[in-house]
Amino acid sequence: MARSARVAVWRGGAEVTSETVPLPSPGQGETLVEIDLATVCGSDHHTVSGRRPGACPSVLGHEGVGRIAGTGQRVVWGVTVSCGACDRCLRGLTAKCRRVRKLGHERYEPGWPLSGTYATHVLLPAGTAVVPVPDTLTDEVAAPAGCATATVMAALERAGSLNGRRVLIVGAGMLGLTAVAAAAGAGAAEIVVSDVEPARLELAVDFGATSTLPAAQTLPTVDVALDFSGAAPAIEEALAALDIGGSLLLVGSVSPGPAIRLDPEDVVRGWRSVSGVHNYEPRHLEQAVAFLAASTRPWADLVEAPVGLDRVGSLLTGELGRPRASVRPANN
Repeated sequence: MARSARVAVWRGGAEVTSETVPLPSPGQGETLVEIDLATVCGSDHHTVSGRRPGACPSVLGHEGVGRIAGTGQRVVWGVTVSCGACDRCLRGLTAKCRRVRKLGHERYEPGWPLSGTYATHVLLPAGTAVVPVPDTLTDEVAAPAGCATATVMAALERAGSLNGRRVLIVGAGMLGLTAVAAAAGAGAAEIVVSDVEPARLELAVDFGATSTLPAAQTLPTVDVALDFSGAAPAIEEALAALDIGGSLLLVGSVSPGPAIRLDPEDVVRGWRSVSGVHNYEPRHLEQAVAFLAASTRPWADLVEAPVGLDRVGSLLTGELGRPRASVRPANN
């Protein structure tokens, strides 16, 4: 077994340096994982571009799949590290733990240098959800489970039953496409997808969309709208598309942006609701793995061919041809 780990440390702007750190012995409740593949969430692009505040320097990356050191058990893991004892944890809101730490979002420091997935190893503290992965799932399909897929599972739980309902999905990135497939599996009667990119709308059909619309076109009336774009104009349009008793679920608004206009009387008289979901609970990660294992959608087509750790900087600042880029540390 290696005695050191390599990490790609983001130091601001487009600067990413390669560092070597000693490989730790896991403490009580900790899990050391050798990373097979990490996928690049859009939130990391937002951090590097300055759209989203983030610790710097840091080892970014929070989507990955790997094997537990010493056992070889293949696993994925959660984004959040919870204390399990505060009032929020006890209410079942561990993702909003009062002492929460997040994989790929912490400052690079000696106390926890292996805190992100752009590395050969990650040390998962006690309080991190860890879920086994069947060998039938390829690395490219499994890696996004720890963020994109699990977040969608949480969103659909909050949305309630979609069986027989008309569903609008705004934003056909990785989360939006996952939501399309999940809504189709949940029995939605119609699944309308809106996005600014024609190529993404084409992908949406492969994942179960019944119709697609370029952004800014008039939306049909729907029962449930899920926004993954975070764009204020799109959110306002989705809210206006709700039928009586309809609900709007916000998932993509994870960086600062303009406020939206909301007519309280319209919400009241229309029995409409607006809610939000950020991160997820351990059960949603378990659901994500089960969902991907049962799905026949072309998930691997959404992930670019992997590169080594030396290319992380270019991945974080370059344009993507697919919803997810990927890093395979062993490629270095």
